[in-house]
Amino acid sequence: MAIKRCIWSGSDPVYHSYHDKEWGVPLHNDRKLFEFLILEGMQAGLSWITILKKRAAFRAAFDNFDFNKVAKYTPAKIEKLMNNPGIIRNRLKLNAAVTNARAFIRVREEFGTYDKYIWAFVDHKPIQNTRKQHRDIPARTDLAEALSKDLKKRGFTFVGPTIVYALMQATGMVNDHTTDCFRYQEVKKLGR
Repeated sequence: MAIKRCIWSGSDPVYHSYHDKEWGVPLHNDRKLFEFLILEGMQAGLSWITILKKRAAFRAAFDNFDFNKVAKYTPAKIEKLMNNPGIIRNRLKLNAAVTNARAFIRVREEFGTYDKYIWAFVDHKPIQNTRKQHRDIPARTDLAEALSKDLKKRGFTFVGPTIVYALMQATGMVNDHTTDCFRYQEVKKLGR
């Protein structure tokens, strides 16, 4: 019998690996949270599979998502990134990564960790949704709107509510695996 996955994971092995091992798993590592913040912003207007297939190149280009290093990127570094065919070469998104690294550091200074800050929006416990079908999953929620507003107030960019909700899904702040997906119960147990 075939494994039942969320329909969005399609048939690509890269998507399957991401779906089966990462998507929806509660994440509490600041560097990984920064990686997802940047990748979700890069994804705006593109497909997630495009980002996943460029992920290794992004890691190399962005110093393995070391936010302290990214915060110090200069215009010359942005030019170098603009010439890197392995990543998304969009100047606004590249500049946003630097802006977001600086805002990320400020949040860490205020809260101790970015993890403490962002997970407070869900009372430090994943929201366990019970979506029966993919079409039941919203692109944004009131909570994503509130988090987006707060991130923007703190100087982050490329953090609209749709991007923020995708970030919440990816980092396990919400469990949006459909209830018939083999990962639904597994991910639900991780949130306890």
